[in-house]
Amino acid sequence: MHKWLSRNLIFITLISLAQDAASELIYPLLPILIAGAVGAAPLALGIIEGAAEFAAGFTKLYSGKFSDRFGRKPFVVGGYSLTGLGKAFTVFSITWPGIFAGRVIDRIGKGMRGTPRDALIHDGVEDKDLGKAFGFHRAGDNLGAVIGPALALALLAILNNDVRAVAKWALIPAAISALLTFFIKDIKAHESKVTFQKATLSPTLKKTIWILVAIQVTNIPDALLLLRLHEIGFTTSGVVLGYMLYMFVATLVAYPAGKVADRLHPKSIYLIGLTFFALSYISLGVTDSHVIALLALALYGFFPALTDGVGKAWIGRLSNPENRGYAQGSFQARMNFAVLAAGIWGGVIWSSGSYEIALIIAGVGALFGAFIISQYRPDAA
Repeated sequence: MHKWLSRNLIFITLISLAQDAASELIYPLLPILIAGAVGAAPLALGIIEGAAEFAAGFTKLYSGKFSDRFGRKPFVVGGYSLTGLGKAFTVFSITWPGIFAGRVIDRIGKGMRGTPRDALIHDGVEDKDLGKAFGFHRAGDNLGAVIGPALALALLAILNNDVRAVAKWALIPAAISALLTFFIKDIKAHESKVTFQKATLSPTLKKTIWILVAIQVTNIPDALLLLRLHEIGFTTSGVVLGYMLYMFVATLVAYPAGKVADRLHPKSIYLIGLTFFALSYISLGVTDSHVIALLALALYGFFPALTDGVGKAWIGRLSNPENRGYAQGSFQARMNFAVLAAGIWGGVIWSSGSYEIALIIAGVGALFGAFIISQYRPDAA
């Protein structure tokens, strides 16, 4: 076994795989569930997803910091358990405020577990292997996101396209995920003497975080992309299939992207990911062709593969051992706040009937972000 491929990393990846299978069984059905089953508008979808990301971000801001002092495992176990509870609220609710509550609870659980989990991955891996470790985890996470929609497709066929009945099956992999958390172990890589007031980030790390956060404001929720497919004539099964294609590409590319990021500077990989984002969003904004839309979704799969794990590895390389949970929390929380802003402006424009404009603005914003990163000269690798 490779030195970086630890027992913890394997279990954490399996946990994420099961949880994402649950999440992504529901996620491609969410726009249809909200817009169809409970009659809410696209603005409600944007607000729900934006508020859910805000809840996750707010929780991340503190869970990473507390895990530096009290250990990672309690937050991981609690977070995955709370996520399962949120999914139960989501699938059993018959009004959009109920779905809103479920999504917020779900994302609070995500925030509670996310940064301690990522810090735990870093605790067992040397900095030179961070890209591979986060890429491996992201590949497993994305594989769950392929399995989830595949299950949704099969269940839609079996259950006569009953979206709510299909969504309820997500509770099984969510429960499995929560149970697997008891098999991970805390790694006491250091005895932190840093108080919460004294936890600080280096100027380079702060600057890197704020650049990535500013760019993230262009990233309107993926749920609106799926709504776009529905609006140009995709069936429910077609929407799920398109989402599977996107996640399949993301799964294939995630680990190689992390491996390359270990050799090159992560900013180079991140920049390429933003370029794929721009191409896919602009394409979806200007076409009604199903073929082009599916090609755009395939291109979009490169974006999370080239930015998510790579971004965490980038932040990890710039953080100190005694506050790596705080560093990941500061980064990921602000990224979630940016998604809230994107969800609001994207939902408002979309609800006015100008979905093409929303997608094109997001795409152009990503291109501008890629240019900013190309000009950025970090002080540390």
